[in-house]
Amino acid sequence: MNRYYLFFICLVSALGGLLFGYDWVVIGGAKPFYELFFNIESSQSLQGLAMAIALIGCMIGAMVCGALADKMGRKWLLVVSSLLFLASSFGTGAAKTFSMFLIFRFFCGIGIGLASGLSPMYIAEVAPSNIRGRLVSLNQMAIVIGILSAQVVNWLIAQPIPDGYTAADILHSWNGQIAWRWMFWAAAFPAGIFMILSLFIPESPRWLIMKGRENAASGILKRIGGSDYASQELNSVKNTMDASNDKHHISLGQVFKKPYQRIILLGIFIAVFQQWSGTNVIFNYAQEVFQSAGFTINNMFLNIVVTGIANVVSTIIAILVVDRLGRRLLMLIGAIGLCVLYLLLGVCYFYHVSGIFMIILVVSAISCYALTLGPCTWVLISELFPNKMRALGVSVCTFSLWVGSTTLTYTFPLLNASLGSWGTFWIYSLICGISFIVLYHKLPETKDKSLEEIEEKLIGTVGQ
Repeated sequence: MNRYYLFFICLVSALGGLLFGYDWVVIGGAKPFYELFFNIESSQSLQGLAMAIALIGCMIGAMVCGALADKMGRKWLLVVSSLLFLASSFGTGAAKTFSMFLIFRFFCGIGIGLASGLSPMYIAEVAPSNIRGRLVSLNQMAIVIGILSAQVVNWLIAQPIPDGYTAADILHSWNGQIAWRWMFWAAAFPAGIFMILSLFIPESPRWLIMKGRENAASGILKRIGGSDYASQELNSVKNTMDASNDKHHISLGQVFKKPYQRIILLGIFIAVFQQWSGTNVIFNYAQEVFQSAGFTINNMFLNIVVTGIANVVSTIIAILVVDRLGRRLLMLIGAIGLCVLYLLLGVCYFYHVSGIFMIILVVSAISCYALTLGPCTWVLISELFPNKMRALGVSVCTFSLWVGSTTLTYTFPLLNASLGSWGTFWIYSLICGISFIVLYHKLPETKDKSLEEIEEKLIGTVGQ
């Protein structure tokens, strides 16, 4: 096995995840400042729109991802996503009006939507089965590194706010005029690297086989694992295609009919649950979460970095155990763990607990998510579907994930204002508890199985 080559192409693909993580979270640190600049600090609906507009773009990017990935190939669509990241980072930081800010955040969201589906799909299609979970989890590792990078960049760029500063003072300071712009501009550097390196990775061999380009696919597989490995993978993919009555890609309508109905519904449930589990509001609404716990804006930035470090460390652990413990067990641990932690967070908010104990609970929740739901969701989405419907299946699930993320992000300020932080986190706790029951009864294990073995098992199970 040519591990250096394999890790190189997987890491390049995972740069899409890094930019996804950075652009997704950077807005949380910029939020206190651009809201003053655009004079939307007193409008909850405009604040929600500023946060959700990128997520609407994510839904559109995810919606077209499958069709474009099947038409253009995985590689060239990754190049397109890198260009969207590059252009949107410049445009968002340079925005003079709220409308222009929204437009560029929308295009950034399209890039995120494309990359969020493409990167794990591409890695799953080039990775050997015995290390596929670990390699696909590299995408989640890149996401959390991107998140931490955004948190550290925000912390370093923003200047401390002196005691007694008013909103007007902040507006006319470095933070209110320039700092938030550099928070977005910083994404241009990794976006440029992603664009250049993505030109040097090969196309997905499974996509090439489905397009009838077996010689090209064989050359890539030989470079990854040698002649025997290439022959085995070619035969495996061709056998699953030959066993199908329809050797071509299926339509969107067929995805929701037997024998694929159960698989797609399970994938959608997993994708939406990852978002409705609630952890991502801690990143996107860090200001509200930590101020409700009694922290100032200055302390907020440091606390966010602490949560980002916990996120990265937990994801490293997840990469080491996902192929040993399996996806199912980790998903169950994540669901019940977050259920308990959010219940405790709600109790603490209800009784106005503040200080270090709240930080411990928040860090524990993020660690639990990063160890379980964060990486395992992307691994499962990338490996549940048959070869001929993988791009479409991943696209549908990624679209569903971003619908879940958009509704979560837009509703948090409304829930927080009407129910308080305690009521909001109790709702997330209930969602996690219900999801544990569903996953316990419906989620199969996929570790140590080739994509074709998973296809045979799930389609056979559905068809019985």
